[in-house]
Amino acid sequence: MSPVNIKIINHSSNPLPEYATGGSVGMDLRADLVNSVTLKPLQRELIPTGLFIELPDGYEAQIRPRSGLAVKQGITCLNSPGTIDSDYRGEIKIILINLSNEDQVILSGDRIAQMIIQKVERAQWVEADELSISVRNAGGFGHTGTT
Repeated sequence: MSPVNIKIINHSSNPLPEYATGGSVGMDLRADLVNSVTLKPLQRELIPTGLFIELPDGYEAQIRPRSGLAVKQGITCLNSPGTIDSDYRGEIKIILINLSNEDQVILSGDRIAQMIIQKVERAQWVEADELSISVRNAGGFGHTGTT
């Protein structure tokens, strides 16, 4: 798999996002803060990263929670996965929420989310009078049971 080249501007003092292992699909994003942020239980906050990117057409960046942050501190991302479109040029900011029962402190440099670069397809609607029959057909939420 060959990498896609993406322009990035880093206004933070943090290193560029990178893959932690050869099998990683997400790159950790770090907080870029002047002062620490304390998230009270159920409080949400927009956390800057100091990063700006230019994605090629046909790509998106998905912002997802970090599993360790979620399980250890109860912090996750709202609007997850968040999508960064290829024509967005503003700073990447992460919406964090504290789902724990205790105050949680975010420091500059903390790994707060992960970013996945994904190739996407554009859809073209084809209006129709009927759809083909499938095994599921119109079965909705929970229609296959709980086991």
